Amino acid sequence: MEFSVSHFLFISWLLFVLYLLFRPFLLTKTLNYPPSPPLSLPILGHLYLFKKPLHQTLAKISQKYGPILLLQFGSRPVLVVSSPAATEECFTKNDVVFANRPRLLAGKHLGYGYTSLVWASYGDHWRNLRRIATVEMLSAHRVQTFAGVRRDDVRRLVRRLLSGGRESEDGYRVVEMKSAFFEMTLNVMMMMIGGKRYYDDVPGNSDERLRFKEIVTETFQVSGATNIGDFVPILRWFGMDKIESKLKALQEKRDNFMQDLIEEHRNINSEKQRTTTLIDVLLSLQENDPQNYKDEIIRGMMQVMLSAGTDTSSSTMEWAMSLLLNNPDALIKARAEIDRQVGHSRLVDDSDLPHLPYLQCVIKETFRVCPVGPMLVPHESSAACTVGGYQVPRGTMLLVNTWAIQRDPKVWDHPMEFKPERFIGIEEKKEGSFALMPFGYGRRGCPGENMALRVIGLALASLIQCFEWARLDKEMVDMAGSPGLTMPKTQPLVARCRPRLAVAELLKHI
Repeated sequence: MEFSVSHFLFISWLLFVLYLLFRPFLLTKTLNYPPSPPLSLPILGHLYLFKKPLHQTLAKISQKYGPILLLQFGSRPVLVVSSPAATEECFTKNDVVFANRPRLLAGKHLGYGYTSLVWASYGDHWRNLRRIATVEMLSAHRVQTFAGVRRDDVRRLVRRLLSGGRESEDGYRVVEMKSAFFEMTLNVMMMMIGGKRYYDDVPGNSDERLRFKEIVTETFQVSGATNIGDFVPILRWFGMDKIESKLKALQEKRDNFMQDLIEEHRNINSEKQRTTTLIDVLLSLQENDPQNYKDEIIRGMMQVMLSAGTDTSSSTMEWAMSLLLNNPDALIKARAEIDRQVGHSRLVDDSDLPHLPYLQCVIKETFRVCPVGPMLVPHESSAACTVGGYQVPRGTMLLVNTWAIQRDPKVWDHPMEFKPERFIGIEEKKEGSFALMPFGYGRRGCPGENMALRVIGLALASLIQCFEWARLDKEMVDMAGSPGLTMPKTQPLVARCRPRLAVAELLKHI
């Protein structure tokens, strides 16, 4: 039979398709790349394998192929790590290599063209932003400066629960905790940033508050969406990916709102009525160093703090209260510790938190069992490197599956159980550091860890001290989490609470 050009083209096409399909297997064998599922589809890569939630899908794949995987998300190679040893290698030996961020659409539009603290590539510009965040905004001194803000807003939360809902015959009130925690943390952050509360019953500029609430709602809607166009760019070319237009519109709203707030504080400062919010701190630095403290830098810092400091902290508190309601023995222990250390003659304060070790264990166990960030914020390799003896190519996105690590029976005894006691003395164990990383690690670790722990600790301690808590009914609190980049509770926490008799006199004056 005569061999025609059409036959040649068909065979060439078939070989090319077979190469694409089995490329991960060939690369693993020939270039010592990490293990990978053998079938990678053209254009999609391994995306066909994924079901929501992503962290659980990746955990199942890792159980089959190992804790170090190389997957193909459309056009992007992705290294998935799900063991403490491999994570340690990424963030110690290869910390500089993995200090970049992947260029995703969210960073393009919400991160000022990849120039904000979260999205900037590792280099001089990022180091300057990091210095501003750690030294000028989130240092131990600055965090302590805002202790009064945290105390005031936590007590506003207590007052809200004292009067919220309808009181039953046994003195309990039914309260919805998701919005209560979220609005409290948002008020704390905005009081620090701009000196204003936007969730409050005090009369004020209702138009400005409505504008702010709309921006916050849209931010978390868009941020939680999966952008397939980041991995399959052809969809953007054909207009099938609608998220980009939403990102552009949202950033314009956020930018205008933050700039209005900056101008307001600039005018106040020009009239010698300087306050001590973070905007004021940055504006005072701008006077002496305008190049490093441009308005765009200030807006970017404000937006990073607002986004990173609210949803994660409020969700952690909601998970913690849910776990305590399902494990009443732990709630009793936490309350007994507070009564023993603080007593009934005053309300718990920031200075008490270091003396409440069991409460700190409850918070750590909440981070472990119900991480609001089931995977760390993505990193990207700026050069080829080795992880676990495997070759990792330049430009590979790194995903650390903390959810899988924190539920691995090889790392934790009885990982599915809520046992705060497991953290007593764990600081002395070296292996504990990379088995639990709620704030990341290395150069790109979260600079707001100290602030978050203060807000979470004070709020939980206050609610435990001031109220008796009970589930809504005999059923356990639903612990299902929603799919997405973060892991909020699927069903918002609704619980019953009533003031404790032991602190009744204190609550009359709160």
